[in-house]
Amino acid sequence: MCKVYLLGGESVRKRDGEKVNRQAFNDAGGSPDVLVFSWARANFDQTYQRQKLVYSYMQYLGANKVTFVDYSVSHQELERKISQTDLIYLTGGSPSILIERFKRKSVDVLLKDFDGVIVGRSAGALALCKKCLVTIRATKQVKIIEGLGLIGLTMKAHYTRKKDAQLKVLSMEEPIFAVPRGSALIYDYKNKLSCINLVYLFENGERQNVATIF
Repeated sequence: MCKVYLLGGESVRKRDGEKVNRQAFNDAGGSPDVLVFSWARANFDQTYQRQKLVYSYMQYLGANKVTFVDYSVSHQELERKISQTDLIYLTGGSPSILIERFKRKSVDVLLKDFDGVIVGRSAGALALCKKCLVTIRATKQVKIIEGLGLIGLTMKAHYTRKKDAQLKVLSMEEPIFAVPRGSALIYDYKNKLSCINLVYLFENGERQNVATIF
């Protein structure tokens, strides 16, 4: 199993998750070949500007090569591309869209055998978890959906204190890791968790700083 960075969110323009990404790049050899999955948005074919921003960011971080993979590619081609990369980067957007597309192409199966580094940002992080929390736009309520299950935990990205009441209620059923923008939960080869910047755990209706647990 690879090393996974679950980044709570980041503005690529502001690069406010640079600390997390730099550590991930270092773990991947410093100048990794990067494979980017921009699969979490419905308007994939109209995201040139976003891809240009991500490409520039990856180069700024020191990537040797940056490749974007289209969700129309075959499973065999995906397997080849993944086997030739050092770091996989999953962008933000809609977790449900990303989960559905990954399952359709069996990307989750390929990721289980990947031995490099994965960085999941926002939706990309949520999709990798066993369960994830998403906010319904119409009602602003938070609900739990099933993720891909590569990491056996439940996560809320873009965490702010405004969601505490809802998270405390939901945490009566299961523990929830709440990761703010610019922070990350890290899962390594030995099933060990660590974090960069502030990350919180909601459990049994209470909130605690993850740094005090590890």
